[in-house]
Amino acid sequence: MQTIQELYTYEILTKDQPDLIKKAAECLAKTFTGVEVAGKWVQEPIIGQALKLPYEDFYQFTKEYIEANVHQGYCAVALDKEQNVVGALVGDTNVLEIIEGDIFEGTFADMNIVMRVLEDIDERFLEDYKKRFGKDMEDEEILHLFLLGVIAEHNRHDIVQSLGDILIKKATEEGLRLVLAEATNPKSMRLLEKYQGLTKYVTVEGDFIVHKYESNENLNSIPSTVADGIYIIVKEL
Repeated sequence: MQTIQELYTYEILTKDQPDLIKKAAECLAKTFTGVEVAGKWVQEPIIGQALKLPYEDFYQFTKEYIEANVHQGYCAVALDKEQNVVGALVGDTNVLEIIEGDIFEGTFADMNIVMRVLEDIDERFLEDYKKRFGKDMEDEEILHLFLLGVIAEHNRHDIVQSLGDILIKKATEEGLRLVLAEATNPKSMRLLEKYQGLTKYVTVEGDFIVHKYESNENLNSIPSTVADGIYIIVKEL
C-alpha cells in the first residue's frame, strides 16, 4: 500500500506558477460551491448551500485572492502524481480588512452577504485584539487561513494536516503571533482543531466570536444540524 508521502507531494505556491494557481482556485471553488468526492457531496454551507453562488464567479474570486497574496508564501497545495491539485490551503498575513459598502455586482452580488458576515466577526476580533494586546493589529502579526478545500478521494484528513503543518511551521519561523480562521461549519472546525490545534477564540470578556445563521435572513436556511454559525478560531504560536 502506498503511503501518504508517495500519494501526494506538497508545494508552497509562487507568483511564477500561474497554472498551479489556476488549479488551486479550481479545487477550492469546487469544494465551496459543491462537488462529489468519493461518493460524498462536499459543499460549504454559506457559499454553496444557502447562497448558491456560481462556480465561475467564486473561482475567479479565489484565483484573484491567491494572485494578490501568493507572494507572502502562505498558499500551499497538495499534488497527485499527475500534478493535479487535490488540496489547497491559502492564507495571508494582512490586517483583517473591514470594507464599507458592497463591492460585488451581477451574478456574484450575494458575495456581499458573505463579506458582511466576515466583517461582523472580524471587526469584533480586531476590537478584542486591541484590548488584549494594547495596540491595533498590523500586517505580518497573524496568519489568516482563508480558504481550505480537498478533492482527493483518499487520505483527505492527512492532506489537511500536511497543508496546515507547512503553513503553521512557516508562520512560527517568521515570528507571527497567532493563526486565525473563520470556521463556517463544525466539520472544518473539528479538522483544524484535531490536526492544527485551532480552537474557538474567547474574548477578554469570556465570549466566543460568532455570527449565528439563524439570526441572518439570508443564511437562516442552513439547518442547525449542518452548522449554527461562523466562528473565529485561533491558535497561539
